[in-house]
Amino acid sequence: MNPTAAVLVIGNEILSGRTKDANLGHIAEALSGIGVRLREARVVPDLEEEIVAAVNALRARYTYVFTTGGIGPTHDDITSACVAKAFGVALERNPEAVARLERHYASGHLNEARLRMANIPAGGVLIDNPISQAPGFQLGNVFVMAGVPNIMQAMLDGILPRLAGGPQLHARTVACELGEGVIAADLSALQDRHPDLEIGSYPYFRHGFFGVSLVLRGTNEEEVIAAAEELGGIIRQLGGTPNVTIGTKG
Repeated sequence: MNPTAAVLVIGNEILSGRTKDANLGHIAEALSGIGVRLREARVVPDLEEEIVAAVNALRARYTYVFTTGGIGPTHDDITSACVAKAFGVALERNPEAVARLERHYASGHLNEARLRMANIPAGGVLIDNPISQAPGFQLGNVFVMAGVPNIMQAMLDGILPRLAGGPQLHARTVACELGEGVIAADLSALQDRHPDLEIGSYPYFRHGFFGVSLVLRGTNEEEVIAAAEELGGIIRQLGGTPNVTIGTKG
């Protein structure tokens, strides 16, 4: 099993540039840790037809879909209603969600706007929110989470045990102070020799020097290690000094 995933970021504030997304990278790393490969990310505005279309397209294509944003108390928080429409189910006031909000807010502070956060599509399974209690939810293979980073991260921590992961992904990063153009042909040949690996090239400028980080990822750790060693030899032949690290940092 090689489960795949997509992230759907919802919100005009992301598209306008007012808010910088801080969730995608965290989700990608968390999923990679359990063998789920993030294959696509989309950003859509607070428009019903676009959210519904994106949810339906992604849930049909990937094992899991994770949405962030649009489940708060204001008029533009329409994600829950849109997911309900995508699945063709009613949006209901969830009693357990209401109870969680009642325990969180002081007497007299749980107004109708805040109660909107307890509107969950019929059949939705709540996702715990240990920070502000307003829950997310799972419907089918779609997981709906808050956009606020620390709340999203707490929700994701609770979701991960529900997921069926795949084979563990292993990675090595080989960095060197060679230009991409110098190593491109040999890197392409290395990829051809190891078609089961993902080999990515990421140039950088650090401490006044240009270089490139070459990341090798795959489920066969022995092949990843062997390919990294082979790449190190190529770099030496080209006059560079390889720096190999475990993982995707370096």
